[in-house]
Amino acid sequence: MANKIQFLAYYLPQFHPIPENDSWWGKGFTEWTNVTKAQPLFKGHNQPIMPGELGFYDLRIPEIQEQQALLAKSYGIDGFVYYQYWFGKGKMLLEKPAEAMLSNKNIDFPFCFCWANETWKGIWHGIHDPRVLIEQTYQGKEGYQAYFEYLLPFFQDKRYIKEQNKPVFHVYKLDDIPDIAVFVTTFNELAIQEGFDGIHLIATICSEAVLNSDFVYGKVGVDVFMKMRYSQKTMSLKNSIYLTLERKYNKITNSLYRKNKSIDERSKPLIFDYQKGVAKMNSSFTSLKHISCVFPNWDNTARTGKKAMIFINATPLSWKVHLQNTVNELLKNPHNPQIVIIKSWNEWAEGNYIEPDATYGRQWLEVVKSVKVNLLSR
Repeated sequence: MANKIQFLAYYLPQFHPIPENDSWWGKGFTEWTNVTKAQPLFKGHNQPIMPGELGFYDLRIPEIQEQQALLAKSYGIDGFVYYQYWFGKGKMLLEKPAEAMLSNKNIDFPFCFCWANETWKGIWHGIHDPRVLIEQTYQGKEGYQAYFEYLLPFFQDKRYIKEQNKPVFHVYKLDDIPDIAVFVTTFNELAIQEGFDGIHLIATICSEAVLNSDFVYGKVGVDVFMKMRYSQKTMSLKNSIYLTLERKYNKITNSLYRKNKSIDERSKPLIFDYQKGVAKMNSSFTSLKHISCVFPNWDNTARTGKKAMIFINATPLSWKVHLQNTVNELLKNPHNPQIVIIKSWNEWAEGNYIEPDATYGRQWLEVVKSVKVNLLSR
């Protein structure tokens, strides 16, 4: 049924100071620090990108999360996918907003977690610094048991998103888990012990080999995002537009992309036309496990400066076309998971958000509401 389609949005918790960020980047560092320092790289480049009515919020203030939930709910978002950072041996970062949300029953809004199992490097979390800040590690069965025990109060919360009595748990890079069978089996068995029917895994990035493994498919069931923004196939790069700093347009070639695709090696930004890019994206489903993933905008100049990847002409109007086309394709595939993942709710330093901004106000959200209303009227 059309009205069963869920819109879930990634939620970034890096909007409050933590000791580690203070040490790495200076006292009081949050995502807003880079946002406000961003500089335009060419004529007409909209930087810095400023927030709208919620302002430069601090997630230590309970009312902020309450306001976010109310906004999301009123504009058709069905839940947040909180990024969760567990580095092993009990080490976490940016966990406080989710913990505060768990205890704040005024936040009446569905949620689940995405384990962002990736080593933090400075180039992604600060400005022009390639060093390893904190390494992602794995400690086998005991480590996974400890992680599950931490997650259990969240899983048991009535707001936590479940699929057939299985807590939905996203993993960013499933293949990076060295003993993946142990991880999957441990989480699944512990979930059953706690009265669930298992764990429902969703992988952002996953190889076909892992996706079709018996221990994954038979016991748990792993769905996989159609990852739009990094896929050469879905981006149809031969037809994308590359814009140099000299404001000259050139057809991007595969060799140019290969030369510039590594952010560590890039010396100038990769700039694509959003309208043409999303029009070329392949939103068809090649597997019953695939889940649609959409993005309203993207410009990570605030994080990476001249190494940025920028989508020009990303407007609420072009976002609506992208979202509606994706939903239309999903309606043709009723046996696929009836979910659209929105990347993202509030990744401001990546210029990737649907929260109100200073330029368009609530128009990014109004697009979601409009598409949702259209779905419900079918």
